[in-house]
Amino acid sequence: MMTPRLFDLTGRVAMVTGASSGLGVRFAEVLAGAGATVALVARRTDRLAAVKARIEKAGGRALAIPADVVDRGAMRKAFDEAQAAFGCVSILVNNAGIAHSTRAVELTEEEWQRVVAINLDAVFFWSQEAARRMLAAGEHGAIINIASVLGFGVAKGTAAYAVAKAGVIQLTRALGLELAFKGVRVNAIAPGWIVTDINRDYLTSEAGAALKREIPVGRFGEERDLDGALLLLASDAGRFMAGTTIVVDGGQMVALRGS
Repeated sequence: MMTPRLFDLTGRVAMVTGASSGLGVRFAEVLAGAGATVALVARRTDRLAAVKARIEKAGGRALAIPADVVDRGAMRKAFDEAQAAFGCVSILVNNAGIAHSTRAVELTEEEWQRVVAINLDAVFFWSQEAARRMLAAGEHGAIINIASVLGFGVAKGTAAYAVAKAGVIQLTRALGLELAFKGVRVNAIAPGWIVTDINRDYLTSEAGAALKREIPVGRFGEERDLDGALLLLASDAGRFMAGTTIVVDGGQMVALRGS
């Protein structure tokens, strides 16, 4: 098989949650660039419309679907809309997530529950819904969960986030085990420090400079540094991968384990 065809997603229907900003926008544009039709899911309708317009201007096809990932009714409606417009979703990227910086002793029950609900519970329920529909349609597909290196280690002020991302990694293993033989591959990407609009100010500060010194490649990641892992897991290039998490962190975890 020729290399470009190996990553070709022509004819596939992808859905990306949290597609209105940050990595979600990049994921949606990369999938569309590889030939997939993309359903964009997020709460902010104005931003979704802008992402949709950019994809269409580049020659792709996209559908904007406003939804909160913790709303099960909105979730089912999102899949219904995507299926009615394009056909069964066969690639799901569970990207929606939120962070926090509250220390554990000050973390409220409400904040804990919200972080876990968005970063872990929603990943399960959206994966479950996607898998049910793929199996009913006889579709082989791919579910890609966005985890984090904080799922393997922790930092101060990240208790709820780190626990949720660790859960995503274990959930990926569990779903990968149960669904692979049915033709639905479930894998994850665990990014390290990737510069986005959300964290740019922090990563360019003095504190960010200290973090950068811990990264063997000598820089923070760029959004495009996740393109290869995304396309590998979404396409036939990764057809023998299930239940695994690809770490993309510039070697930071390797350095920490070796110290």
